[in-house]
Amino acid sequence: MKPRILVNVLLAAALAVTALVASGKVNTEPPVAGADLAKSVRHGILMYSNYTMWDDISFRIDNGNVELLGAVSKPYKKSDLERIVQRIPGVASVTNEIKVLPLSPQDDRLRLQVARAIYRDPALSRYAMGAVPAIHIIVDNGHVTLTGAVNNTVDKQAAGIRASGAGLSFGPVINNLTVDNPPAKKS
Repeated sequence: MKPRILVNVLLAAALAVTALVASGKVNTEPPVAGADLAKSVRHGILMYSNYTMWDDISFRIDNGNVELLGAVSKPYKKSDLERIVQRIPGVASVTNEIKVLPLSPQDDRLRLQVARAIYRDPALSRYAMGAVPAIHIIVDNGHVTLTGAVNNTVDKQAAGIRASGAGLSFGPVINNLTVDNPPAKKS
């Protein structure tokens, strides 16, 4: 009779572990650190299906502690991204400093106007390709900030000019685009 009880206990334990692994509560992958951890966090953010050109997320990592920064256009995205990053092997903790942008029809309209102005330009339309366009448009109470990356300084300036000409912005457009191929310095 005792072997049958032991078998039942082991079977119950195996089922419990299987249920935990299937639910995603237990991480079975080996932890990663350093550059590999940063790569995994970046990949997790970019693979989030609701990450759009209206969102801008950055992060810092210190000994497995990830600090999420930036802004998202919808409240649920903040908690979703925290959950995604928390499940990455090697992440010890997550500090979520992501700002939720105001839900505003005026900001939504301005986002669309700026996107049309930028991506309808033949020189900038290539940045619209891909699951997440390279130029992110952050609108916070009528204030526009461009983030992301472009190939050269001319494209950065053109995007800023197009965004400024889009209309209803309350103040100058902040152009925080980075340039992947800056011009060589002359000596």
